Amino acid sequence: MYGVIFMFYPAKYVNRIILVLLLALLPASAWSKEADPFDTNRARLLGHMLQQQLSGKHYSQKPTDDVLSHAAFDLYLKQLDFQKQFLWQEDITKLKEYRSDIDDAIRRGRLNLPLAGRDILNYRIAQVQEIVTGLLDQKIDPTVVESMETDAEKLDYVVNASELHERWRKTLKVQTLGRYISLREDEIGVDDDGALLPVDQEAEEELLEQAREKVAKTTRNRLKRMLEETPQDHYDRYLNVISHAFDPHTSYLPPTSKEDFDIQMSGSLEGIGATLREDEGYIKVVRVIPGSAASRQGELGADDIILKVAEGSADAVDITDTRIRDAVALIRGKKGTEVRLTVKKPDGRQQVIPIVRDVVEIAETFVKGTTVTDEKSGQTFGYIKIPSFYRDYSGKTDRNCTDDLREELKKQRKEKTAGLILDLRNNGGGSLADAVSVTGLFIKTGPVVQVRSGSGKIRVMSDDDQSVEYSEPMIVLVNRFSASASEIVAGALQDYGRALIVGDEHTHGKGTVQALLDLDRFVNLRGMDKYMPLGAVKVTIQKFYRISGESTQEEGVLPDVVLPSRLDGLESGEKYLDNALPWDHIASAEYQQWKGSAKNIDVLKQLSEARVTQNEDFQEIISDADSAQKRRDETQQSLLLKDMLTERDQLRDGKEKMTPHGMMAVDDDEKKEQSLDEKIAEDPYVEEGVTLLLGLIGSSG
Repeated sequence: MYGVIFMFYPAKYVNRIILVLLLALLPASAWSKEADPFDTNRARLLGHMLQQQLSGKHYSQKPTDDVLSHAAFDLYLKQLDFQKQFLWQEDITKLKEYRSDIDDAIRRGRLNLPLAGRDILNYRIAQVQEIVTGLLDQKIDPTVVESMETDAEKLDYVVNASELHERWRKTLKVQTLGRYISLREDEIGVDDDGALLPVDQEAEEELLEQAREKVAKTTRNRLKRMLEETPQDHYDRYLNVISHAFDPHTSYLPPTSKEDFDIQMSGSLEGIGATLREDEGYIKVVRVIPGSAASRQGELGADDIILKVAEGSADAVDITDTRIRDAVALIRGKKGTEVRLTVKKPDGRQQVIPIVRDVVEIAETFVKGTTVTDEKSGQTFGYIKIPSFYRDYSGKTDRNCTDDLREELKKQRKEKTAGLILDLRNNGGGSLADAVSVTGLFIKTGPVVQVRSGSGKIRVMSDDDQSVEYSEPMIVLVNRFSASASEIVAGALQDYGRALIVGDEHTHGKGTVQALLDLDRFVNLRGMDKYMPLGAVKVTIQKFYRISGESTQEEGVLPDVVLPSRLDGLESGEKYLDNALPWDHIASAEYQQWKGSAKNIDVLKQLSEARVTQNEDFQEIISDADSAQKRRDETQQSLLLKDMLTERDQLRDGKEKMTPHGMMAVDDDEKKEQSLDEKIAEDPYVEEGVTLLLGLIGSSG
């Protein structure tokens, strides 16, 4: 009989001992033959630390179990080959052997899946390289009537080489015809209405050959770039999908140069001014920063997918399946230089957007206000735009959103405005403190937002200043890009009955708080420092709740009056993200309704609906939304050049009427010179807001 000696260690040492054993005892057979043992051990360390931090600090306190493993595996497959252009069904079957093992693997220090996935993917990429070489040597026939499925979710993985060959034949054909149309626009030109000028057969064949050569170069570079990805790149993505299995805002941020690391933490891109994220093999725009070059150019918007990047007039680089830091390197550049982004819009349109890189114009990010006079009644109303809830924490200026809004409200009082439109459309959030204090400018005192930790502890943030800067009726304009701090303000003003919330069918629905944890801080075991730097993990630690007790998470704020939007039907918002935390509620905070709260919201809503049916601008918006929905539903792309040219003309007509957020478009020169008054003069949402204010005046008391 063997004797057993039990040794007891303080809890803080147990995990260190386990980790040393994992790194020391894992057999070499678990390594990919191409993986460096140092990188493999580093990845094991990362997996172990990530599991510790997420299971211990994430708001949901999700267990690291098979349910989490399945969610992580599904995300892993999406990022590995989202467009289903490489992997075969037999590859998926092999990889599914790991589906229930991810939770056990990271605890035990076994990271076999990312290496297995890399080996399979690289083998298939090499196959595709051979297929592409043969296909690109052949001329395409633009007169053949055929089509291809563009929605990857409707596609099955291929089962043999013949199916893979056919999928790539159609892919290269549609890319070539699309490039042909772009070349024809650039080299042959368009008429005054934007229609393509005619070409003879010789010119068409020459342009098709140029298009084929450009597509060939782009495709070869893309495949080469994919094969150059290291085991560490695959480890990093694997660890990131495990993080995303907790919720979409929890992520692993690998170390790069300090500059790129800051970019990933803040999401800010110097040069054009946009927040990006990797999303299922694509680079997606999360937010355009107010006052930035992209914001002033006016065509790039949230939820746009960036497909290609070109430096000025140079050939575009396909950034599908590209790491975000590599995409950043292509997009960023010196002030005054031009970058051309080929983007896919949420409604399915593809568009080339030229942006001259520049610094953020700070003045464009600040609160702005003006007045609007209703011609029929003669009443004057205030209009204030808050682009973001900013605050200068550097101490250089002490400028903040609350003080600027307070000064603007003083001007509104001097103008004796009868009501106010507060515009929070496209406001992605910002300072939580300013969300509270901004709300406080419109109420006496009381709670504004409740913040709950994962342990269940609830902190109520309140306005304690009894002064009210503005007491007249209010409309708050929102859309599905109003997020975070914007939702806190809109939700609080709605709960108090202080304002009528007007806009899209819902706001974004981000009701969570994240903290950034530097993983190097948690390495205090001798010998482990050689694996540093390890990067960071951004983890969701808290959740916002309205004073009514309802969460702003997932559902967002539902307006009192819903107006048509060109983005109606678009799956945009928190509730459409994988593994989003659910909506729920807690106990209501104690608060008193605003004395002048509207008593006839149902009547105002009915009257608004009736006006919308008679309003030409809104009817046009509804028509555009219906057309966009039909384009999204019709995922079969014709490969007949004649059809693609017709589609190009239809999309051109739609583009002339739209900006990223559904407002009416104007020419670039006119856009740069427009004052705030000019910008809102033909805005149907502001016009309807004025009419609703007239109704509120009659109901307040």
